[in-house]
Amino acid sequence: MDKELFIEKFTGKLPKDIKSASPQQLHDALGKTVMEMFADRWDNARQQHLSKRRAAYLSMEFLVGRAVYNNLLVLGIYDEVDEAFRELGIDLASLEEIEDAALGNGGLGRLAACFLDSAATLALPLDGYGIRYKYGLFKQSIEDGFQKEDIDDWTRYGDPWSVRCDEDTVLIEYSGQTVKAVPYDMPVFGFRTENVGTLRLWQAEPVKEFDFDLFNKQDYLEASREKIYAEDISRVLYPNDDTDEGKKLRLKQQYFFSCASLTDIIRKHKARFGTLENLADYISVQLNDTHPVISIPELIRQLVDNEGFTFEKALEMAKKIFNYTNHTVMQEALEKWRTDLVEELLPRIYSIIIQINEALIADMYAAGVQKEKTDRIKIIKGDLIHMADMACYASSHINGVAEIHTQILKDSVLADWFSLAPEKFRNETNGITQRRWIALCNRELSSLITELLGDDNWINVLDRLRELVKFADDENVLRRFIDIKQGKKQQLADFIKAHDGIDTDANTVFDIQIKRLHEYKRQLLNAFSILWIYYGIKDGSIQDFTPTTFIFGAKSAPGYRRAKAIIKFINEVGRIVSSDPDTRDLIKVVFVQNYNVSYAEKLVAAADVSEQISTAGTEASGTGNMKLMLNGAVTLGTFDGANIEIVQEAGEENNYIFGARVEDLEKIVPEYDSRSIFANDPMVKKVVSSLIDGTVSDGGSGDFRELYTALLDGASWHAPDHYYLLGDMRDYVETKLRCIKDYSADRHAFARKQWLNMCNSGKFSSDRTIADYAANIWGIKQ
Repeated sequence: MDKELFIEKFTGKLPKDIKSASPQQLHDALGKTVMEMFADRWDNARQQHLSKRRAAYLSMEFLVGRAVYNNLLVLGIYDEVDEAFRELGIDLASLEEIEDAALGNGGLGRLAACFLDSAATLALPLDGYGIRYKYGLFKQSIEDGFQKEDIDDWTRYGDPWSVRCDEDTVLIEYSGQTVKAVPYDMPVFGFRTENVGTLRLWQAEPVKEFDFDLFNKQDYLEASREKIYAEDISRVLYPNDDTDEGKKLRLKQQYFFSCASLTDIIRKHKARFGTLENLADYISVQLNDTHPVISIPELIRQLVDNEGFTFEKALEMAKKIFNYTNHTVMQEALEKWRTDLVEELLPRIYSIIIQINEALIADMYAAGVQKEKTDRIKIIKGDLIHMADMACYASSHINGVAEIHTQILKDSVLADWFSLAPEKFRNETNGITQRRWIALCNRELSSLITELLGDDNWINVLDRLRELVKFADDENVLRRFIDIKQGKKQQLADFIKAHDGIDTDANTVFDIQIKRLHEYKRQLLNAFSILWIYYGIKDGSIQDFTPTTFIFGAKSAPGYRRAKAIIKFINEVGRIVSSDPDTRDLIKVVFVQNYNVSYAEKLVAAADVSEQISTAGTEASGTGNMKLMLNGAVTLGTFDGANIEIVQEAGEENNYIFGARVEDLEKIVPEYDSRSIFANDPMVKKVVSSLIDGTVSDGGSGDFRELYTALLDGASWHAPDHYYLLGDMRDYVETKLRCIKDYSADRHAFARKQWLNMCNSGKFSSDRTIADYAANIWGIKQ
């Protein structure tokens, strides 16, 4: 980078008194300067992508986080910009105030962001398509232990990393409504490559913004009606869908970005090749879960209605173009849309879905498939459209995201499809980008790795970390590693104090569970275990307990009552242990506010223990487990998702595995009686009874009593203790206590486990995942 040119361009975008510039002004000027300096590289890469076979990644979420530091790192200019800032008397660290792009919620969206990073770095022609949410999910605060939601207006100071492209606007038609989809492009810079990917995000806008005649008639609200209803489509991620209106809005969102993205793909292809006959030769579309599966009938609609293809030809092309990633084994998460709702909102799409369903049935009869099996896999069953079945029928490949997850798909969730087309199925174990998740967020550990390896090529080839195994018994290296971990813990403690106003002791064990709040992820089990430890310290059954800080980070969906009750319960447990003089110096519970990517960067670098405790067979993969492992945390977890592969890579002796496994649960569940465990294990009974015996308070909402009832008697859609908390609780607590005791008994031996986890994390690079997608699913090359 030409530093003098950078300073000239950068300062030209700031007030004369540079030192008085706000962090937002500095960020805006820096972003615009970098975008200008690398504009040609981005333009060249876009043309390269369009000239050859490429892939498009369609996802409802892209949890990209804060762009500025990551872009500086991958462009190789971080240190030069930092130096330039210091020369100007300003501080690059002040940009910590810049908010994350609120474009996702959990692992699915973060995975999509990691995939784009890896594809850009591997010089692969992959681009992303999604929605530019105005407010994203929400900004979370914790008040009196309860989650509170507010808007996350992440673009209120502008967004220098996005470019509006009005010339590519698409009109989206619903029954009774037409809206504009306006694209905003974000560059995805590759690390040490000229390649730049593009994330195109669609923003919903009205065709006619304001009705002046109605306004003059003093019908003020109606005058802006079209604008309000159009902008609602891209206003919020995952609007509450308890009502039909909420369901319609979700369906509108999914169709909105699917239609716009396919229109964009077709336009660009026609402009370059003049025909769509070869479309399947040049584009592969990855459907990230069932959210974008409406793309299948939409592509057929465009080919038939706009381009003159027959339905049969269009369906044949769709089967070659689309691929489907499944992210869940839970039936309730496999999307199903009511036929009347789809027909009301998208009548033409509904008629095409009927045709696809009929084609599927005809194919099954022609192949001699039993009627019972055909009835199980057909797309329209009763009054429901099953999106996963449509994806399986009209895709070239179907993949799970961890070895156990893919096996479960084959054995149960998608067993009928696997029996019909086993060649379609692949496993693609998820991964994370090492650029953000260690090179950026843990520069101290990265420097040590580079020193020991002799160069920093490991940032591109993460498998090289295996070469560091030889230092596992080097006392000097382990001491330096412990010191780095301690420094990251202190940095996190300082940030928690500044961000949340909570004091934490960096000299304690940092036991961290960070992930979306859902019952199957069992944050409630973690909270129960802390209460168990509290009772054990009080009654003397647990002695010499090593001081531990239990840190949670999670958001609950606003309408998910039970998940919000779990947040309150966690904070109630925290109140109890902190207010008791017998435990206040031994146990600390911290629920951080507004957990997001930037917060995660600090948490993963500081963790000693990584909590990955989902019920075996429920977590498709997990990627938080990989981030924590890469930064030198041991996994305390079940034999579930990618935990299995983590243990395979790093050794079970270097991690802490507990609980029933999938094969165990298959035998246990039919006869499982949570009340029997409750009745026969006094500590389980004491901990669970805290929900109703006055130990904790839910503010009179009755939510804790509902949790109690769900565990012991079942509730709504599920059997008692559906996620096996009571069954796994004693083994979990005993394993957790052993883990914490190991930490204090021999810090170097525990650090050795942490070090070996880091050394064996190479498999979990998203570079490996994307290289496999490129070669075996998309058929794209560097």
